[in-house]
Amino acid sequence: MKKDIEIAQEAKIQPIVKIADKLGIPRDELELYGKFKAKIPLHFIDEEKIKRAKLILVTAITPTPAGEGKTTTSIGLAQGLNLLGKKATVVLREPSLGPVFGIKGGAAGGGYSQVIPMEDINLHFTGDISAVEKAHNLLAALIDNNIQLKEGNLGIDPRTIEWKRVMDMNERSLRDIVIGLGGTTEGVPRQSGFEITAASEVMATLCMAQDLTDLKKRLGNIFVGYTYSDKPVFARDLNAQGAMAALLKDAIKPNLVQTLEGTPALIHGGPFANIAQGTNSIIATKTGLSLSDIVVTEAGFASELGAEKFFDIKSQFGNLKTHAVVIVATVRALKYHGGAKLSSLQNEDTDALQKGFDNLNKHIENMKYFGFNPVVSINRFESDTDAELDLLVRYCKSQNVQVAVNEAWAKGGKGAIELAEKVLDSVTGCPDCFKPLYDLSWTFEEKIETICKKMYGADHVEYTVKAKTKLEKIEKLGLGNLAVCIAKTQKSLSDDPNVRGCPKGFTIKIREVELSSGAGFIVPIAGTIMRMPGLPNIPSAEKIDIDGSGKISGLF
Repeated sequence: MKKDIEIAQEAKIQPIVKIADKLGIPRDELELYGKFKAKIPLHFIDEEKIKRAKLILVTAITPTPAGEGKTTTSIGLAQGLNLLGKKATVVLREPSLGPVFGIKGGAAGGGYSQVIPMEDINLHFTGDISAVEKAHNLLAALIDNNIQLKEGNLGIDPRTIEWKRVMDMNERSLRDIVIGLGGTTEGVPRQSGFEITAASEVMATLCMAQDLTDLKKRLGNIFVGYTYSDKPVFARDLNAQGAMAALLKDAIKPNLVQTLEGTPALIHGGPFANIAQGTNSIIATKTGLSLSDIVVTEAGFASELGAEKFFDIKSQFGNLKTHAVVIVATVRALKYHGGAKLSSLQNEDTDALQKGFDNLNKHIENMKYFGFNPVVSINRFESDTDAELDLLVRYCKSQNVQVAVNEAWAKGGKGAIELAEKVLDSVTGCPDCFKPLYDLSWTFEEKIETICKKMYGADHVEYTVKAKTKLEKIEKLGLGNLAVCIAKTQKSLSDDPNVRGCPKGFTIKIREVELSSGAGFIVPIAGTIMRMPGLPNIPSAEKIDIDGSGKISGLF
């Protein structure tokens, strides 16, 4: 079988103006980035058209380290819907260079269900993530500059500053650093560090904004720290929001590309789901809903992370209604959760598969909490045997859940026809199913415990003194009505990455809490979670190359 990048490079890519024609966008309205990429102005968002369109969310079971193919499924489903005569668009997140050069690879789909130009999308794209990085680091520079000033100094206590710098790379050596060394003219020495750009509050804020004016206001609401007299300091106190918004004036516009089959694809924003809300921007989703009849979108990692945040944060803030939910499951991941070793997942093992059904059950249950009876999409791998697939299909049917074997990776849209038909059936039976898990007026503890107990299956939630104190401080700031965006490992339903399957009787430990007031939520951190990843022993970057003609190889 050909590699993903070979399939993408051999594809006949259409000029982006032709893809725009399918959406009814005049050519002179596009902001072109070469022949095959373009940005769409925000005025195409039409709230009346949004009400008539259908939104489909793709989530997943707890993944193996390599992921279970949500992006591939989303792209294949959109292609399949178009083959059935529907006007469908897929709306996705932008890939971060961290995973591209690390272990997980890019985020452009796979096989015959990819978005193209694959190399551009995975490497820099239209510069949105770079703009987020610059806006974030501008605020960092303004903070340190204010500390240095003799006149106009706000009296910020450096010990309370939570705003680090960011870069779009896995770089563990920059997690904890000391800045401002070199003397009195070089700054005030203090501890700081770097986080990956996808973890930036600016990224989260960009994806929550409704328009440029709302973005600027949100950027001004970003919490910086406290003064020596314990007065809170926000970005607006440093007059940072205007320049930050100016840096994001193009990044706020969604990017238009295409799938291998010419299905329109909007790609915009890239917050991770284990440390942020894990979905593309509200703007991109609304643009897709304004220009098509059906939008297929995804939420990062599994249902207890990405899907929960999609519903409780993005949907509530953006007033979005979902009409169907797809849970991506794979035979190999279920065997993994049934006790099989990673090295043996290609071997037939119906016993381990059956033991892994508990994990699938939990994710089905999670979606029912939001009012949906999901469609299970079995993302087929070459190593799956007929006996394993038959066992999984029969199990889903016994649970009164619609199920389809999805072969979009190998066959493109044709391989997702059965899934598309099941999804359309689910859409007609769910005109207004969505209900949030909690009300924003609840206390933080009530919101956190509801998520932990219902989504993760925990019995109890424990808080460190540090976490409790931070919650009290946020309440005193008058921000008690913010949403909750729990940072937790994606490798387990619990906060322990080594616990597979569907654990019972465990306690979630909230060790600290961060405030993302610009984005509109708090971030309770459960267990140990890294906001700046490191590279693996053999980084994917070592396999990526380019020849003298400019042809790239090694991306996946």
